[in-house]
Amino acid sequence: MQRRHLIALASSSFLSGLSFAQTGKPIRLVVPFPAGGATDITARALTEPLARILGQPVIVDNRAGAGGSIGMAEVAKAAPDGLTLGVATLSTHGVNPAVYKTLPYDPIKDFAPVTELVKAPGVLVVNPKLGVNDFAGLVKYLKANPGKVSYASPGNGTIGHMWGEMFKSTTNTFMLHIPYRGAGPALNDVLGGQVMVYFDQVASSLPHIQSGKLMALAVSWPKRLDNLPAVPTYLELGVFGNNDPSWFGLVAPAATPASTVKRLHEAVAKALAEPAVRERLAGQGLFVSGGGPEEFGQQIRKEIDKMQRIARYGRISLE
Repeated sequence: MQRRHLIALASSSFLSGLSFAQTGKPIRLVVPFPAGGATDITARALTEPLARILGQPVIVDNRAGAGGSIGMAEVAKAAPDGLTLGVATLSTHGVNPAVYKTLPYDPIKDFAPVTELVKAPGVLVVNPKLGVNDFAGLVKYLKANPGKVSYASPGNGTIGHMWGEMFKSTTNTFMLHIPYRGAGPALNDVLGGQVMVYFDQVASSLPHIQSGKLMALAVSWPKRLDNLPAVPTYLELGVFGNNDPSWFGLVAPAATPASTVKRLHEAVAKALAEPAVRERLAGQGLFVSGGGPEEFGQQIRKEIDKMQRIARYGRISLE
C-alpha cells in the first residue's frame, strides 16, 4: 500500500512539473527591445527549436521602450506559469538598476533566472583621422590632450556610455561623452569623423573595421577573435575590468515553480546545442554560453555591482 502511495506521489509530481507544457498554450517570449536588433535575433533563433522540444508554440513579443524597462516590467508582473518569459540583457539587469533612481521592476526579486543564452564581444574603435595606431597610442594621446577627444554612445545610461566611463577609470584618462538617440546616429558620426571614439559590439562595427573606415584597438573577449586576429583583448593589454562582453539571458516571473524553471533550462540547453542555432547566432556575432539558473543569477548580481561602481565613478544618475 505504501509503495503504491509513493508511486502515485511521484507520478503526480512529474505531471505537475509538465502541466504547463501539456496545455499546449503558446509561450510568450518578451523581447524588451525593437525587432531586428541582436536581442530580437537571439529570441527568434530559439522559437522554432524550443517549440519543437517543448511541444507548444513559442511567440516573440517585442515590448520596447525605456531602455528595456517596459518589457521587463511586463514579465515581472506576468503569471508565474511558465507561459511568459523575458530576454534579460546587460542593459535591463545590469546597467538600468545602476543608473536609474527608480525602475518598474526589481532585477533580483522579480525574476527567476533560467539561463544565460549568448555573449557578445565588445570592441573599442576609433576613426583613423585621430592618428593613433594602437591602444597604447590612444591612451598616450588622451593623457597628452585631456578633454580634446570625445566618445559617442547610443545615449545616457546605455552600455556604450558605461563602457566609455569604465575605460576612463581604468586608464586614468578623460574624454568628453557625446550621447546620441540610438546606436545608428552615434556610429554614423564616428564614421563621419565628428566624434573619434566609440565602444560598440563587434557585430555592429565589424563591416566598417574590415573596410578600413574604423580602426579596432581592443576587444572584450577571453581570446582574440577569429575575424579580428590582429586586435588584442583588453586582458592582453592589462585592462582587466573592460574585458567582460555583453550578454543576453532568459528569465521567468519570480514565483515560477523550480520544476518549470528546470524544464525550461533543459529545453533551452537542447536548443542552443543545435548546430543550426549556433551557426545562426554566430553569424550575428553572438556566441552561445548557457549555464544553469543559479549560475545566471550570480552573473546578474555581479553585473549590477560592477555597473553601480561605474555609475558612481561617472556620476551617472537618471530619472
